Amino acid sequence: MRDRSHPGISGGSARGGAVPALDPLDLKVLQALQLDGRAPFSRIADVLGVSDQTVARRYRRLHNTVNVRVLGMTDENRLGRQTWIVRLRCVPDVAENLAAALAKRSDTLHVTLISGGTEVVCGMKPRSRKERDELLFGRLQRTRQIVSVTAQCLLHPFFGGSAGWLNKANALTPEQESALRPPAPEPFDTPVTLDAADEALLALLRRDGRATLTDLQKVTGQSESAVKRRLEALRSTGVLYFDVQYDRESIGQDVSAMLWLTVAPRALDEVGRSLAAHPEVHFASAATGQANIVVAAGFRSPDELYTYLSRTIGALDGVQAVESSLVLRQVKQLTYEPER
Repeated sequence: MRDRSHPGISGGSARGGAVPALDPLDLKVLQALQLDGRAPFSRIADVLGVSDQTVARRYRRLHNTVNVRVLGMTDENRLGRQTWIVRLRCVPDVAENLAAALAKRSDTLHVTLISGGTEVVCGMKPRSRKERDELLFGRLQRTRQIVSVTAQCLLHPFFGGSAGWLNKANALTPEQESALRPPAPEPFDTPVTLDAADEALLALLRRDGRATLTDLQKVTGQSESAVKRRLEALRSTGVLYFDVQYDRESIGQDVSAMLWLTVAPRALDEVGRSLAAHPEVHFASAATGQANIVVAAGFRSPDELYTYLSRTIGALDGVQAVESSLVLRQVKQLTYEPER
């Protein structure tokens, strides 16, 4: 398996409307960016055997048509922090406003509407125990329109994060992948500590993973050489990785679903590893709670989802129960807020 650093759920359409399909070169460019989000277009072009201008044009077109963006993400585990999946069941006509409010928060990774529009699922990354408790036990519990709150701490990622679904598309040859893949992060024993300049750099990269060195210099107030050193340090420690956001309909997956699997403890690791290899799975992680594996997956149709549940999931030894919900709308993807 490829590197499985901290997970992020990507894909899904935040803007609606018809989404064009991707051609083979589009997929090659996107997988190249999944491997190295800051790779110069010239290096990608050299590996793919096309011109710099071709890669630049493709990226601009994909940005405009299928909402492609490269985002700088942080592995919260390497910072000694936790990530949570929170399910909020609401009274009718409240979920959309609640989802919009959660999308504006800096501590939410993604916000999704499911279950007929009466339930919101969001990924949260509180920076401290105090922030976690204030949100989970304070604000959410005091909101009258919320019927119930279920919070699960993510324990162990099986697939997601820097691995990225685009690597499952196998658009690149093994030789091209090897030429583009950066060195693997160093193993870590103790959490990495960030300073103010690191935080400023990461905040900008969360909005634009391909921000220029000039822009990074402005937000950190440091020289170009200092910014380069910080970038290298954050990447080599595994704190910083890059993910590609795009509209999932462009890869033919018109149906997105969240799955909660209840798995016998003895089979937890084996089932998780099996899920990671499934082409439908964009994200999978062990979690606290009775449903101890959380999955995000994409399908071409409801019938394909049925086949996946009945035959693929049904064939996994140790799976005791599955709850599935269709994703109605992705309100926020990772840290990018959709245009209004």
